[in-house]
Amino acid sequence: MRAIRAAVVTVALPVALVLGGCTSEGSDDAPATPGASGTVPTVSAEPSPGETPSPGQTRTPSPGQTRSPSPTPTTTPTPTGSQAPAPGETLLRVTRSGGFAGRTSSLVIKGDGSFTRFDAKAKQTGTGRLSAAELTALRTALREADFAHLPRVATSGGTVFDGFTYAFVHGGYEVTTADGSIPPGLTAVLGALPPFE
Repeated sequence: MRAIRAAVVTVALPVALVLGGCTSEGSDDAPATPGASGTVPTVSAEPSPGETPSPGQTRTPSPGQTRSPSPTPTTTPTPTGSQAPAPGETLLRVTRSGGFAGRTSSLVIKGDGSFTRFDAKAKQTGTGRLSAAELTALRTALREADFAHLPRVATSGGTVFDGFTYAFVHGGYEVTTADGSIPPGLTAVLGALPPFE
């Protein structure tokens, strides 16, 4: 009986030592043991600067570190044709061509009401200035004509033989039309213009 107990102790003791060693060092479930300094080493999920995080690893800001939001793009408003030009800028340019004599002439009207006449060769043929009331009437007609929604070429009416063709340029829009097809809004603009010649 003593011999059996001695054999069991002899076999069980080394097995317990081996298993105990595996449990304390090789098992993932075992708690970490203090190192030489008495502190438990920790593994950080945050990579060091210059290190690329591995797949599945999330990066969280450390205490005191804030994550700055991505910049929001800003847009600059685009000027529209309804804005009044500065006094020296062009408010309206109208070129009239055709007629019985087949002449071409243009009017360039500035924001301050001053205007210049040109012939077919762009040679200046005269200047003048609209009164305050005339300039107001022209601005009102231009606003009501709504150039942004006019067809670029307005030719829906009938043809007038020996009639004029007009090209209006205002607020970044160009509209071409002819006698017999002039939209009502542009008829009001033509009525507010000084003479072409």
